[in-house]
Amino acid sequence: MRTKPVSRDSIYARLRDYFEHFAASTPARFAILIFAGFVLVFTAIFSLPISTSDGHWPPIADALFTAVSVICVTGLSTVDMATYWSPFGHAMILLGVQIGGIGVLTLASILGLVISRKLGLRQRLLAASDSNPLRMNKGVAESQAVRLGEIGQLLVTVAISALIIEFVIAALLFPRLLIDGVPVLEAIWESFYFSAMAFTNTGFMPTAEGLTPYATDYWFLSVLMLGVFLGAVGFPVIYVLMRNLRKPKRWSLHVKLTLTTTILLFILGGIAFFFLEFNNTKTFANMDVGQRIFQPFFLSMMTRSGGFSTVDIGELHGSSLLVGDMLMFIGGGSASTAGGIKVTTLAILFLAAFAEARGNAAMEAFDRRIPGDVLRLAVSVVLWGATTVATGCIILMQISGAPLDFVLFEVISAFATSGLSTGLTATLPDSGVYVLAAIMFLGRVGTVTFAAALAASQRRQLFTRAEERPIVG
Repeated sequence: MRTKPVSRDSIYARLRDYFEHFAASTPARFAILIFAGFVLVFTAIFSLPISTSDGHWPPIADALFTAVSVICVTGLSTVDMATYWSPFGHAMILLGVQIGGIGVLTLASILGLVISRKLGLRQRLLAASDSNPLRMNKGVAESQAVRLGEIGQLLVTVAISALIIEFVIAALLFPRLLIDGVPVLEAIWESFYFSAMAFTNTGFMPTAEGLTPYATDYWFLSVLMLGVFLGAVGFPVIYVLMRNLRKPKRWSLHVKLTLTTTILLFILGGIAFFFLEFNNTKTFANMDVGQRIFQPFFLSMMTRSGGFSTVDIGELHGSSLLVGDMLMFIGGGSASTAGGIKVTTLAILFLAAFAEARGNAAMEAFDRRIPGDVLRLAVSVVLWGATTVATGCIILMQISGAPLDFVLFEVISAFATSGLSTGLTATLPDSGVYVLAAIMFLGRVGTVTFAAALAASQRRQLFTRAEERPIVG
């Protein structure tokens, strides 16, 4: 008796159902697979001779590191990005940072929305997980920065806002490039390149001169800072501001915490760099008064994940490097193009500390109560982030033999996808390059997401053990 052959449509349907079930049931693992898949694709692209300026086959370590740095929108590089890659390679770099900056899952949801003209529940859950880590393993009942029913509108906002912001930033940079004597076509390309690198918080340069021609240009650097800020605050914040810009009372707690903490860290970071580098002749000491005030704040904004620099980071004092470490580790807003543990994570930890010091039973901010599971997630993010950074430093110090302050700065820059470098990355052997690439990947997909992906499937515990309090502090 002959068996009925299985049709291609049936096989396709089974595979589609399997992947849909896998994506909906374990979005954390799905996120890692998507990011890893894009890294492999771009590694293959950057390994081709057509991607290099001289047409040779690049080393696999350089191709892999560049792919990870592009998809993770980090900005670190083992080669001179402006001269090493061909026009085709730069086009792929620009495409990669757009994919990584917007978020692979969000981009996939946008494409699905465009194709089907509707967003199913599973796609909504995936997009919601990308904008809110609390939804990775369970539903969330309390009010969120972006509610599940608003995810479709959020995705449209992501696509439109990214295009509009990058176009506006490019339009602001374009006249300055023309004034500097850049030909029109090159000015168009460079303006959009700088715009994309600012908004995605990547920091790659389109030319070998980098920011040198504009190192003291207030307009050019201020526009870059604006692009970095808009990319770092996060799409949920942009979404709320677009709807209620003139109605602060309608801003969610997430928006208020993100903006307040971001602005506060920017100001404190600028003040710290101003005083710590005041007498450093290799950085700001020989500048005029205006530049000595402006440049520390530019550096403060770039350490949040921007990646651009007008001074040699390796010439900063050790105390300034440590301030940079802290700012990079914190990073930007949730669901943004920035990395780090996120500003809301820091805010939650401080609110918990203030509540404990005052003897309050609950955390409160802006007349809202914050549930305890948010604090547990914040502690997990910091713990896993610190563990990743510490492990990376130990391994990289053993490999490179470099001093701790340089290694720590480089590892945190990779973990927080900042892109600022003391110059150590370009001198690392292949083994060190692979270590930094792994740290970049962990930092981008999120250490909590990675831990959740490795954990077993969620299980229900039907009993509660006896309570006992250990001594803390």
